[in-house]
Amino acid sequence: MAEEEGSGLQVLLSTLQSSSDKAAILTILQLLGDLLSVGTDRRIHYMISKGGSEALLKTFVDTSRTPSPDYDVLLPLLRLLAKVGLRDKKFGHKALELEALDVTLILARKNLSHSHNLLHCLWALRVFASSVTTGAMLGINGAMELLFKVITPYTRKHTRTIRAATEVLAVLLKSRSNSRRAVNRGYVTSLLRLHQDWHSRDTANSHVLIRRGLLLCLKRITTLVSGREAFLAAHGMETLFSIAQNCLEDESMEPVISVLLEILRQCYPKRPLPLVTTCSAYIFPVPGGLHSVPTCAATEEDFEDDGDEMDKDSDLEDVKDQGDDLETDMEKLNFKPGLDRPEEELKQYEAMCLELSCDFEELGSKPGNDLTFEVLQPANHHHIPVAASSKQHCLNKDQREDTVQTSLLSMVKMGKSTAHPSSKKRLVMSTYQHVPPNGLGVDSLRNDISDIQDFLEEDIEAISCPRMNAFFSISTRLDKLLHTRGKNIPFHDPYIYMAKARRTKSVVDFKMIAFPDLWGHHPPPFSQSMLERKRGVQRIKISEDVRRLVQPRDLVNRVVFSLDEPWFEYDLLVNADVNSAQHQQWFYFKVSGMRAAIPYRFNIINCEKPNSQFNYGMQPTLYSVREALLGRPTWIRTGHDICYYKNHYLQGAAVTGGASGKYYYTLTFAVTFPHSEDICYLAYHYPYTYTALMTHLEILEKSINPRQIYFRQESLCQTLGGNPCPLVTITAMPESNSTDDMEQFRHRPYQVITARAHPGESNASWVMKGTLEFLISNDPVARLLRENFIFKIIPMLNPDGVINGNHRCSLRGEDLNRQWLSPEAHLQPTIYHTKGLLHYLSSIGRGPVVFCDFHGHSQKKNVFIYGCSIKETLWQANCPVGTSALLEDISYRTLPKILDKLAPAFTMSSCSFLVEKSRASTARVVVWREMGVSRSYTMESSYCGCNQGPYKGLQFGTSELEEMGAMYCLGLLILELKSGSCSHQLLTRATALLNDEEDVLGHHLQRRWSRSSVSELDDEPACLEEIDYTSDVSSDQDGSIPELDRQIQECVSNQDEAEEEDGARQNRNAIL
Repeated sequence: MAEEEGSGLQVLLSTLQSSSDKAAILTILQLLGDLLSVGTDRRIHYMISKGGSEALLKTFVDTSRTPSPDYDVLLPLLRLLAKVGLRDKKFGHKALELEALDVTLILARKNLSHSHNLLHCLWALRVFASSVTTGAMLGINGAMELLFKVITPYTRKHTRTIRAATEVLAVLLKSRSNSRRAVNRGYVTSLLRLHQDWHSRDTANSHVLIRRGLLLCLKRITTLVSGREAFLAAHGMETLFSIAQNCLEDESMEPVISVLLEILRQCYPKRPLPLVTTCSAYIFPVPGGLHSVPTCAATEEDFEDDGDEMDKDSDLEDVKDQGDDLETDMEKLNFKPGLDRPEEELKQYEAMCLELSCDFEELGSKPGNDLTFEVLQPANHHHIPVAASSKQHCLNKDQREDTVQTSLLSMVKMGKSTAHPSSKKRLVMSTYQHVPPNGLGVDSLRNDISDIQDFLEEDIEAISCPRMNAFFSISTRLDKLLHTRGKNIPFHDPYIYMAKARRTKSVVDFKMIAFPDLWGHHPPPFSQSMLERKRGVQRIKISEDVRRLVQPRDLVNRVVFSLDEPWFEYDLLVNADVNSAQHQQWFYFKVSGMRAAIPYRFNIINCEKPNSQFNYGMQPTLYSVREALLGRPTWIRTGHDICYYKNHYLQGAAVTGGASGKYYYTLTFAVTFPHSEDICYLAYHYPYTYTALMTHLEILEKSINPRQIYFRQESLCQTLGGNPCPLVTITAMPESNSTDDMEQFRHRPYQVITARAHPGESNASWVMKGTLEFLISNDPVARLLRENFIFKIIPMLNPDGVINGNHRCSLRGEDLNRQWLSPEAHLQPTIYHTKGLLHYLSSIGRGPVVFCDFHGHSQKKNVFIYGCSIKETLWQANCPVGTSALLEDISYRTLPKILDKLAPAFTMSSCSFLVEKSRASTARVVVWREMGVSRSYTMESSYCGCNQGPYKGLQFGTSELEEMGAMYCLGLLILELKSGSCSHQLLTRATALLNDEEDVLGHHLQRRWSRSSVSELDDEPACLEEIDYTSDVSSDQDGSIPELDRQIQECVSNQDEAEEEDGARQNRNAIL
């Protein structure tokens, strides 16, 4: 059938080129137009593959060169050329080879007085110019001069043609040579005058798109240094700034304002950061010398950049897209076992797997007989929020306490949401809405508020950052406060924390502890909605930046380095990662001396990422010392008027690895503090320190029943900074020391979980916290997991980075999750030994069933997984290698599908199983390829929250993150129940456990004999990440395919209506 269609299309195209019969040509053009106007673009691409572009171009050239060109044929032909050309990446080259460019320019010049014909010529020129090389050729041949004859001062006539001309000019100016030509011929001043004329006279805003087209032309030209100089010399900043001030709040001016502000920001003089050097303030001498710490002082060359990557005279089709990063080399995709070290070295990891050799002689008696041990903390998964069924709209405080022991399966049965959508209004609360106007919280401590107030006024500064100058050096006053005002926070102990902190080694040699870390965090009993973004907040901030330049006397232009001065707006600079000049994103700082009910604005001006969830509802976190002492020790989301945008500070080429034209970004947010003279901490996300982890692990170990739970904490290795990297083993103790029980114990499969390779991803640690607490809990699912698996957990792969406040790197200034291919023991010890442990397990036939590395994601919402698939990668890359012959275990999709059904925060739609070249050295890819673990994952948790499911519209709190850690564990159990290797004993026990929960979870349980071998590729999701977050309002849509299609269709419709009116008029005249 496809061959018949192809041959039919080829006959039409061949006839079109050879026929001289007007009626036949029009019939073919009508047929092609109808064929391509319905369905998807696949029809157009199919036609292109059959030589459709060449056929149309040749017919167009031949028809145009006749002594009297027939516009009845040319106009539909030009419409088809525009429709097809936009989708053909090589259309410009084809048009150049067939001499269509000169023909079109000649036709356009002949039709300067014929608006309708000229409009069609402009559409063709717009498509030709989409190739920068072809656009440059058009510029040489006088296309810009032609367009300036069309683009006139304000008029009400031929506005559709004028708009098309401005859009063609904007596309032409993508060529750097055309932009230079425009500067040399004084077009900058001409464009400014034209825009000013249209703006002042178009009072009804009827022709906003013409004004936008003129601004797009200026935007193109000002990507050049000479263009910016001409723009500034023509007082363009002042002119456009004045227009912006009058239009910022006018929604009808949206298309104009977005481009206008980009021009203002683009032409704002570039400056270096107000720092002597952008390198980190701290340097750590590591083995092998510093890792790529650049010379960080800005040079003159850094400020002579000619703009972005689109300025070069190169074809758009040559610009790499995301698909170019997909790995298509089968040699690099196939399983490639092999050691990166001598085999003898693996023997050292036997000591980390003592569970395989321990005799457990003390198990001669039945577990539990005459057993006494101290439980310091309840081992139930307290962090899992109370479940709410569809009939249960809200829970009071008593209900929360009563349901804290609810099993995880019961929670899933009752419903995935902990805050049912219908109860959001009650559960979702604003920041400190319970604080009365006097600035003090009112609760059960009402009678003691005056005493606390007196104490706070005297000693709040002293207790806000306790010093570590003596063993357990908690002052007498603070010690008393802990006993009288401290809140019982599960798995946290300030005294243990202080002791652990004293043993922690840092580059800076920290002497004090932040109060929130010592006092602890208790999740609030409410959820927080994503912040509804105030319209235009980003534009207001950009406008304020420009005002500093054009009206310097109106605003204080000052960088404040001390938060003790009485200013209400502060520009802040975040220190780079140790031994680096980059990765300024994570922040955690203290503020004091504030006044209540007054907004304070903080501008962090040296962020690096091109976008952030701060633009889409995310808020930073705040911890108030006064609130903590009043019984509410809680990190909460706070801030308003939040936005994240590109500023005028330019990164030096030495910092960016030679790349030029990269800017820093500003995160700006305002905070209204709950109390006067408080001490508050602000952080990028909920902090989770290395000392918190070590404290947590010690308390966990003391809380378990050692006769039932095998919990072993040891050091995987020492970090470069001299801190131990903890390795945790969790499983169930064997029922006895009988041969059968010991055999079952030693043959339990392994699960390996890691986290916090990137120090700034503290959300990964909260997920890990939930996993650890659930695994040692009394939940029936946790017991089953312990009895059937051995968990090897490395909860913090980068302790040094966490300790020293890094965002991304180790002490060598390198990303540890890009070091898995060839780690070295003396340079990347934690990665080297984690990989060694995995190699050891594989060498003894005990490779993990699942490997998962917990991470945080700054630009997407929800929780999702990245896995590895050869077939999906090749399919997405349109690789010619046939995937039908490839054999691949598709079970890599099973765990994400399970989590999608179980976990409220998880979404399958964001998961991806592509193998990218840039990710070849990550844990996920290396464990998959070198150890053959098909279920090797990265699990990403958003810093922000959810845009789907029960948590839709809510920001993540620590409770939701910990819940995700518990749900991950439940997913592992169900994964095992679905597998063909699941033991009959586990199936029987799971069935007994589930009982009447089977109606909820039964669909997850497939007996091994019912396991389907049918491929699951029929429901594959879109593989590419759909990131729709842009740091700028997308103004650069001058080549938009849908928009040009719409214009063409609108023209055809108007023409048809005109013909109908003419026909009706002729009929009336005939009757008369």
